[in-house]
Amino acid sequence: MSGSRHEVPRYIHGTAAEEQERLKALNALTNPAFIEFLEIPAGGRVLEVGSGLGLLARDVAVTSRPSLVVGVELLSEQLERAPRQTAGLGFVQADAHRLPFKSGTFDLVYTRYLLEHVHAPETVLGEVYRLLVPGGGVYLQENNILINAFDPACPAFDLVWRKFAELQRRLGGDAEIGRRLYRLLRHSGFQDIRLTIAPEVHHAGMDTFRPWVVNLQGNIRSAEEALVDRGFATHKQIDDAYAELDRLLDDPGGSAYFYWNRATGRTRAG
Repeated sequence: MSGSRHEVPRYIHGTAAEEQERLKALNALTNPAFIEFLEIPAGGRVLEVGSGLGLLARDVAVTSRPSLVVGVELLSEQLERAPRQTAGLGFVQADAHRLPFKSGTFDLVYTRYLLEHVHAPETVLGEVYRLLVPGGGVYLQENNILINAFDPACPAFDLVWRKFAELQRRLGGDAEIGRRLYRLLRHSGFQDIRLTIAPEVHHAGMDTFRPWVVNLQGNIRSAEEALVDRGFATHKQIDDAYAELDRLLDDPGGSAYFYWNRATGRTRAG
């Protein structure tokens, strides 16, 4: 980091190979529903801010057939893995707080799981507003991780999960930013703001149950050393949390509940 107040904070998950595999699995679980959420105009120009491995941008380019999809990603370790052979798809390395495009370049801009990781989400959304054409649309999907729930209850995991949220705040992010989307869009000048949720309901017997729970475990594992080094949790607490979710997966009556916070808005029409 350069020390600028507009740099993103330390990325809590890191970029290790195991974490990249977790992200691939999460994309497989969540991309189809998110693409249905987008309302991409025919032949539209689309920007994804915070493209990670580029898998969602690729799926948008293939399934929605806009004229152009550009993914912006800060971390070179992520960008190196982005797909390069899809027509109409490109990637740019840049900071979300200072996007390198002319005003009014895009018809639609979306971000997903990005705002929780940045120091100044208002600045990012101000850049998004600038880049949209008059009447252009923004689409957001973000976390409020503390609404996570299980049956049977998993108190060992819940304890570490709360510590994970505290660690993210310490690193400069906000694991509960999903509840702030209306305020953030309103502050940035967007109109016609709509809030919705995207549920994640998984239980024993569903093909998605294990991938979803393994994804939650992977979140903790990716931050384990930081959690321990900064005194938020011990290795034993993390092992106990992980084992508790293993038992949940083996429970024929087990279930998991979560939802993503979503928001859309429009720039002022010309």
